This record gives sequence, C-alpha cells and structure tokens, in this order.
Amino acid sequence: MKPVRIVIFAKAPQPGLAKTRLIPALGAQGAADLARRMLMHTLDKALAANAGPVELCVTPAPADPVWQTLARSDAVHWSDQGEGDLGQRMARAVQRVTNGGESVVLIGTDCPELSAMHLQQACGELQLVDMSLFPAADGGYALLGLNRFHPSLFMDIAWSTDTVAFQTLCRSARLGWTVESHAKLHDIDEPADLKWLPDGWLADIGCAVEQE
Repeated sequence: MKPVRIVIFAKAPQPGLAKTRLIPALGAQGAADLARRMLMHTLDKALAANAGPVELCVTPAPADPVWQTLARSDAVHWSDQGEGDLGQRMARAVQRVTNGGESVVLIGTDCPELSAMHLQQACGELQLVDMSLFPAADGGYALLGLNRFHPSLFMDIAWSTDTVAFQTLCRSARLGWTVESHAKLHDIDEPADLKWLPDGWLADIGCAVEQE
C-alpha cells in the first residue's frame, strides 16, 4: 500500500494574525484562543487517525519564537509553508510529498467537524482513486487528498470564495482523474459559523460572543 502523509496547514494562533474575520465577534485575543483550540483539536484528530505520518506545515517558519508556546509532540513533523499565495504554498507542499513517494491528505485547522474517521476514509480512498475531497459549506474544501501532483489544481483558483471546491473538481475532471467527493462539512471562518462549534468550546476558552 502506498503510504499517506497528513499535512496540516496552519497559521500561528496569534492575536491579529489568526481568524481575523472572527475578531468582530470574539475580539483579537478570543479569535486567537479559538484558533489555538482548533489547531490542537486538528492535531489530535490527525494523530488519532493513525493513518500515516502527520506534518504541521506552518507560517511563520517552525523556528519562529511564536511556535515555542505550542506543545510539540515528537510524533509530528514540522515544515515551513514558505512564500507565495495560498495556492503556491499548498502546491509546493503537495509536490514535495508526492515526489517523495507518498500520497497526501491536505487539511487546514478550520473544521472541527473533520474527524479521525474522515481522515481514515480519505487515506483509504487514496489506495483506489486519484483524489478525495471533503468540500466545505462555504464552497471551499476541508480536506483534499491526492495521489499525484498537478499544478492546475492550485493555479488561478479564486481562494476564499464559494467556487474553490467546484473549480478543483472541474480541474480534476479535465485531467481524467478518479475522484471521491463527500458531503459538505462546516468551516469556522465568519461569526455566523460559530454555531457549528462543538458545545462548550467558547466557554472553555473563556470567550463570549459580542452581540451587535
């Protein structure tokens, strides 16, 4: 069986840097605290899937002091996203992993609904198909699993719009790739998305949603 690497794309959970679209509802510190909770939750689920190596691909680079406040597990590999827009950074990570002989499951930290079972399912599907996709309700995707790299999946995509998953599926169809696509999951990006958080999360981090 071809090995599969789970690569988590993450931004440092710092006030004013992470989850900035949630600042009107949570404040800068509250948004950063929630970002940290989602990052740790994602790491836990990726490790619990026990489906292959887990890599945390971060910005800023792993050596930046901002990451010293995050508990590091020896089971997690660290890498630098590097320069460029989101598409360029993801393309570089996918190309590196697939060139190394592994399939890749690429996820962010914005989707608490994404479970260890979803990750196991995607990793299993990549033994049979070229691409596994878990779309998000906002039109993006929560998980992109790939057996191979092609730059068209990442070039000239209107990132952070409601067409990302659709464009990705269209590109894969043009390539003649086999695809497993799934039901939509919910990212936490905007104040209206907070209703999709697991019960008690905001209370656990001492956050109260500011009402307009």
